[in-house]
Amino acid sequence: MYRFAISAVLAAALAAAQPAAQPPARHSPDWLRDGVIYEINPRTFSPSGDFRGVIDQLPRLKQLGVTILWLMPIHPPGRERAKGSLGSPYAVRDYFAINPAYGTADDLHRLIDTAHRDGFKVIIDIVANHTSWDSVMMKTPSFYKHDAAGHIISPVPDWADVAGLDYGNPQLRAYMTGMLVHWLRDFSLDGFRCDVAGMVPTDFWDHARDEFDKVNPNIMMLAEWHSPDLLAKAFDLDYSWPLHAKLTDVFENGSSASDLHAEWDEERRIYPRGALHLRFSDNHDEKRAIARFGERGALAASALMFTLDGVPMLYNGMEVGDTTESGAPALFERLPVFWQIAERRPEFPAFYRMIIPLRRAHAALRQGETSWLTNSDPERVLTYTRRGDGEEFLIAINCSNRPFGGRVELAAAAGFAEITHSKSGGSLPTLELGAWEFRIFRRAL
Repeated sequence: MYRFAISAVLAAALAAAQPAAQPPARHSPDWLRDGVIYEINPRTFSPSGDFRGVIDQLPRLKQLGVTILWLMPIHPPGRERAKGSLGSPYAVRDYFAINPAYGTADDLHRLIDTAHRDGFKVIIDIVANHTSWDSVMMKTPSFYKHDAAGHIISPVPDWADVAGLDYGNPQLRAYMTGMLVHWLRDFSLDGFRCDVAGMVPTDFWDHARDEFDKVNPNIMMLAEWHSPDLLAKAFDLDYSWPLHAKLTDVFENGSSASDLHAEWDEERRIYPRGALHLRFSDNHDEKRAIARFGERGALAASALMFTLDGVPMLYNGMEVGDTTESGAPALFERLPVFWQIAERRPEFPAFYRMIIPLRRAHAALRQGETSWLTNSDPERVLTYTRRGDGEEFLIAINCSNRPFGGRVELAAAAGFAEITHSKSGGSLPTLELGAWEFRIFRRAL
């Protein structure tokens, strides 16, 4: 949804989290743990702005190496109190319908079937917390939250284009559960990305997951939230929002790189062992990473997200260095991805052609243990290892615009060979990094 309005609610939820009270994390399917998620805004992804435009690019996405396609809301957006000329895709008018601008049910079936034949999993965005003001559900006012005067209200004051749903109503819960089962059963989907999942009661999601598992126990559920209780039963992974915020502090505002390590430690502290998190530097809610961090900074940030534990995510256009705005207010318009920018920024396609196959080829980068290493300038440089399946990777990332020359504290440096073929010098444990440079080393164990 609109990220800036979530922060206060999320901060309160995180403050209340206590690690001792957390149940074990749900065991997620291996295809998710090993996957790479690709977020698609059908409105802007292709010149045609529809499902056919997505189908046309499936061969390219397969070659890129992504494995899970996330379609942003496919439902018709509301017009009453709509923001922008097209309205937000997160202001849904009818959960059982398809946005006619994207195509028909047959077109969506064709997209999903083609994607499955090509080896992709497909999930769709679900906005369960609120609807548009002209939703078909308005004929049942008891589905909605009301103020003291009896008026239907928005869930957050800034979200004036949507009306909040009331999960204290058992009939609403049945309606929403039935709707979600419909999409899983009738369209053979592989799961959902759930918008502002923490603003919907956890016990609703827990019950709904029981119903989903009757249809397909091998689906994935992604929570746009950051709270351990969601991962106990209903969800397979959530957003690493605090780590993303710290990424911005470090890469854009000059905070210490060691703060990223500290935030990762805090995440581990409050979550049960094995919990999965979405790792991302870019998404539809914010300014592009390339606009925030610059070209080299954006690639360094992606290097971090693709080599940390968790499941990495690409937002459409990142792979070519697109700078087209995507967050509000651009979210309410049609601003197509400028794919041709790849000719000006060849280092972006080259980077993703390297990093995605590298991750997919090595279990240590997908599910290996993460260990942080000290170095001679922790204010600017991150160093860590990923270890598993008989090999170990060492990753070094300069999170600043100044060159680095120093040491990495290693018990044993022998055997590491560089993968990134950097022009910078140094032989481990000594190391040189240019501004915003990253280097990746590997050794057999």
